[in-house]
Amino acid sequence: MKHFFTLLLLIVTSTTIAQVKFEGIVKDTEGELLEFANVIAINKESKVLESYAVTNDAGKYKLNLGKNTTYKIQVSYIGFTTKEMEITTTEEAITKDFSLVVDNTLEEVELVYEMPVTIKGDTIVYNADSFKNGTERKLEDVLKKLPGVEINADGQIEVEGKVVNKLMIEGKDFFDGDSKLATKNIPADAIDKVQVLKNFSNIGQLSGVQNNQDNVAINIKLKDGKKNFWFGTVTAGSGNSDDEGLYLAQPKLFYYSPNKSINFIGDLNNIGELAFSRRDFRNFSGGFSAPSQQSGTSINIGDGGLNFSNLQNDKAKDINTKFGAVNFNVSPNEALDIGGFAIFTSSRIELQENQSVEYTDEALGIPDETTASNTRQSSDAGLLKFKAKYKPNGNNQLDYDVLAKVTKEEQNQSFFSSVIGDIGQVENSKPFSLNQSLKYYYTLDEKNIFAFEALHEISDEDPFYNAILEDKTNYGNTAAALGLDEDQFNYNIGQDKRVKSNQLDAKLDYWNVLTPKSNINFTLGTILSKQNFNTDIFQFLNDGSQFNTTATINNGLDTNDTEYNFSDVYLGAHYRFKTGIFTFTPGVSAHAYGSNNDQYGTEVKDNFFRLLPDFNMIIQLKKSENIQLNYRMQTTFTDVTNLARGLVLNNYNSLYSGNPELESATAHNLSLNYFSFNMFNYTNVFGRISYTKNIDGIRGASSFQPGSVVNVGSSINSDFADESVSAFGRFQRSFGKLKASINGNFNYSKFNQLINDNVSTNESYTQTYRAGLSSNFRDAPNFDFSYGYTINDNDQGSTRSKFYTHSPSVSFDALMLKSFTFKTDYTYNDFRNEDVSLNTYDFWNASLSYRKDEDSKFEYEVKATNLLDTKSQNNTSTGSFSVSATEYFIQPRFLTFRIIYSL
Repeated sequence: MKHFFTLLLLIVTSTTIAQVKFEGIVKDTEGELLEFANVIAINKESKVLESYAVTNDAGKYKLNLGKNTTYKIQVSYIGFTTKEMEITTTEEAITKDFSLVVDNTLEEVELVYEMPVTIKGDTIVYNADSFKNGTERKLEDVLKKLPGVEINADGQIEVEGKVVNKLMIEGKDFFDGDSKLATKNIPADAIDKVQVLKNFSNIGQLSGVQNNQDNVAINIKLKDGKKNFWFGTVTAGSGNSDDEGLYLAQPKLFYYSPNKSINFIGDLNNIGELAFSRRDFRNFSGGFSAPSQQSGTSINIGDGGLNFSNLQNDKAKDINTKFGAVNFNVSPNEALDIGGFAIFTSSRIELQENQSVEYTDEALGIPDETTASNTRQSSDAGLLKFKAKYKPNGNNQLDYDVLAKVTKEEQNQSFFSSVIGDIGQVENSKPFSLNQSLKYYYTLDEKNIFAFEALHEISDEDPFYNAILEDKTNYGNTAAALGLDEDQFNYNIGQDKRVKSNQLDAKLDYWNVLTPKSNINFTLGTILSKQNFNTDIFQFLNDGSQFNTTATINNGLDTNDTEYNFSDVYLGAHYRFKTGIFTFTPGVSAHAYGSNNDQYGTEVKDNFFRLLPDFNMIIQLKKSENIQLNYRMQTTFTDVTNLARGLVLNNYNSLYSGNPELESATAHNLSLNYFSFNMFNYTNVFGRISYTKNIDGIRGASSFQPGSVVNVGSSINSDFADESVSAFGRFQRSFGKLKASINGNFNYSKFNQLINDNVSTNESYTQTYRAGLSSNFRDAPNFDFSYGYTINDNDQGSTRSKFYTHSPSVSFDALMLKSFTFKTDYTYNDFRNEDVSLNTYDFWNASLSYRKDEDSKFEYEVKATNLLDTKSQNNTSTGSFSVSATEYFIQPRFLTFRIIYSL
């Protein structure tokens, strides 16, 4: 780490020494300092924009220029005549003040170059060409170079520490609910401007009466040559590996005009390039948001999906994928917008892993376990969305959206346990869900605004589980507990499960604008939810017949037929007012809750009333600097799967019986955020600290049979308060063509659980730090170097484990001879405890492409992944009462040749 920071210092210092400082202030003829004035320096000989600056709130600017060079300086500000002058630098710093004259005609000086970054109110506009050097191919390559914009590990865009879920192209939605499809597929050469829209509101009528501090959207402006024409790329490739032939086909086509847009993304490959993973599909919201998300009520209607093994960093032993997506937007007239998308994804994945599990409390009597597994997964999934927006005038807007999800999944696993023996597991499911959203916004007059929002969701999940245990000896106690027939060759257990959910979430809002700086909001809302849960455990016998088991534990309850109903009717009031730099929004909501679950002829009811306060304060220190304080009291409800009394087979070594007496939990959430984006020196600072305290939280109660790894679990309302604290900070600053960043993340959590009737308190401390330096030279090779350091400290009562991870990485790209683009990246991981290194692994990828010039239609690329032919990667995780180490096998070295055709 010490050598890393030394290297950073040397690079920054050497870059700074070779430059001359040119600074001063910009004001008008009345002496008023001008904030956000643009100052650019154009090299007179090369005609290239070499440096730029934006004045701060004191009207100050600062440029770093080359020594002994002549520049044309242009100073501009909206509503003023642009001023131009010529200077020649020496080796001494230069100070120069500018005074601009008011002139709305703005015809005196032609601006040859656009400012790389401009600020217009809550919008930051980046001129994409100012940050390109010719090696960029996709939108994410451009975004990574923009100050204040990040691409996180999941491929999502982050601005001010907030994930951007709304991305538009020319003002039209691009696959609502996910920015990854845009960052990975939109061609870089089509991008003209990147507009970051802070305090974004989909509804213009509500922008003045709501706090939208957490809402950030991005709009991509296309170059003129990309409008009213099809553009994009078609990639075809093949390759070789030790195991099989390789192939890929990736058409990505786009069309935009003022009244319509069509986008098509396709991907077919067997080299592990995931266009859309199962995690992406599961998290894809389609742009839907619950009307009650700010009400203080949280209810989870559950997930009856499969226990699919997850990919590690999107890597596996073998991955074959098919993906196709179409997005469209049409505007038949000025009042009506129609759009939607269709997504189909199919994957065939093979996983192989070895794992060792060490149970941390010897008093539990649980034997340590080693396992080896081979897993084949098959997944076919589809998404279909239609939306319509009707806005006949500025006072009325009607939105309707419908989203359907359908999936067919199957997982086959060969599993060996040192305790249980050989196990075969089969899981499959065909879940379906349908979401419909209706929203209407009406402005009666400038003082009175109404809004109605309703979301209806239905889902049907039917997972099936089958486990075949070849060695009956070490499963005898569990077999007896399940009531299995022991006179069989093996234990062949099956389980049918069905979860049906139906939920309506609706609210009516009224705003009364009291003054230009204050308004009051009343909300009447409801959540109505119904769930049905059915399960049945049975045994397949030697002759193929099915035997209905009768459990000897849990009072013989081994089936479920449970109905769960929930209702929340609430009335909320919020008062928002501004005074000076402060904006306050105190509020409270009154909730009448009702829930009941009916099973085994017994109905359990829970009806109560609760007041939930909330508070928001914004301190606007400057136009691009603010502090935000939030407090919210929340009531959390569980789903039907935790209430059902009958035994459920989660997998071969985990049984579960719900608790119908479970009550709601109460949470206090407090957060403090700070954000600053200084255009004067391109410094971006973001910090967040949050605290959560859960009271009567729902926690696990586990019971292990002596000498067994089989856990029989349930849930309880914990009498002990659970707490969590998290803190995150990021500092980023540009030094000419270099961008340095450092961020840190700290998480502390404390939770209680019951293990074999003993209370166990777990405390977890996680610290993650990362420092990086990247360059953005126009005519020189560029690099991105970072170093990550993670500390995982877990205190499980009787034992404490502490692990450290060092993860340096470097990437390099260069445009050579104006036709060749070379890219390479390398990552290294060292996982260790306090004494020794436990495991290490590294990855190296590289590519070389040839394109005659920027206007060439064809590009040829050779790409190599996993050049070091790393066979596996390792990780360690800490559970509630165990520590596990996993070796995870991945795809071998692949070499592919690709042809890319640009429309």
